[in-house]
Amino acid sequence: MIRPGRRLSPLVPMTLAAALAGCAGSAGTTTPRPAPGTSGAPREVNIIARDYRFDPDPVDLAPGETVVLHLINGGLEVHEFVIGDDSVQAAWEAAEAATAGAPPGPTSIVSVAPESAGLRVVLRSGERADVRWTVPPDPSSLVVGCHIPEHWAKGMRAAVRILAPGG
Repeated sequence: MIRPGRRLSPLVPMTLAAALAGCAGSAGTTTPRPAPGTSGAPREVNIIARDYRFDPDPVDLAPGETVVLHLINGGLEVHEFVIGDDSVQAAWEAAEAATAGAPPGPTSIVSVAPESAGLRVVLRSGERADVRWTVPPDPSSLVVGCHIPEHWAKGMRAAVRILAPGG
């Protein structure tokens, strides 16, 4: 607070002007859309599980592209990364529901039929896995989810945003 009769230091207006000038230059700047990966040059995609969300949300994927998924559990609990459509998510939700009430710790070994499996990776807190994966030709119905008991119900899912060909 400035008291009546007191003068501002000459540094205050200069500092304010410099701060505003720095902000003005960033107006309209956006992150460029990623270019889809190829089998020879896969695009790297980071997905971080937190307690109870995924970052980023949505996850950008292009039809048929090859990616290297860097899956990171940045939460305090065990999390899984299930990538698939609604039927895949429902299959893993049902499989994991059978483990509800189990003691804390790593998730029990559960499985689903291969045609319902999608892509699934389970990680403990602080773990990372790198997975090379080719996105299906029509990824429009894909979702990233976690089905450790109660995680899906708490909203632990991320949408997939489709990149147009060429980014």
